[in-house]
Amino acid sequence: MLGGLVALGATLPAAGLAIVPSFARKRAKAIDLGPISAFREGEFTAVTFVTDPAAGEISRRAAYVRYNGLLGAEPSFTIMSSRCTHVGCPTQPNGPLFEDRQRETGGVTIVPTRPAGFGCPCHGSQFDTEGNRIAGPAPRALDRYEFSVRDGRLYLGKQFSVSRVDGAGADARIHGYALQGAGQPVSGVESWLYPLDPS
Repeated sequence: MLGGLVALGATLPAAGLAIVPSFARKRAKAIDLGPISAFREGEFTAVTFVTDPAAGEISRRAAYVRYNGLLGAEPSFTIMSSRCTHVGCPTQPNGPLFEDRQRETGGVTIVPTRPAGFGCPCHGSQFDTEGNRIAGPAPRALDRYEFSVRDGRLYLGKQFSVSRVDGAGADARIHGYALQGAGQPVSGVESWLYPLDPS
């Protein structure tokens, strides 16, 4: 019995140190991407931004942003992570980047692009303009960002995972899930078996 109490006394502090930080984390602050007038309707832009000013450039991320116009009375945006859902490599637009039209505002860089889709140079995954996986080893569509518009400015919220997108732009039906790690499927039989290793 004494041995059990000693083991419990040693285990509880270690478990607490491992578990408590995940509950104590501050909610990620919304990232100001600038005025919505910086985004042309129907045009994709590659946007880079710093997620943690204290960490600096090491926290720089990229997303693909398209202003879809109004949905009712509210602005609609498609905002996808640039990270491939296979192992997390940065994808690239399958089309030109118009660097001569690059704009910077408050640490955010906006470069217009005209992609026919997005491709991963690491292992060949391909995604259409809604982020759906169309080829390669990626297990799901590109992750997306929630967004809000306040005082005419576009703010990024938290990321979420997507199994697929039906339709396009403001009319798209997004099959969203809680954010998953690279390589993890979110739907179908594979998601039930993950991370089982059949070997």
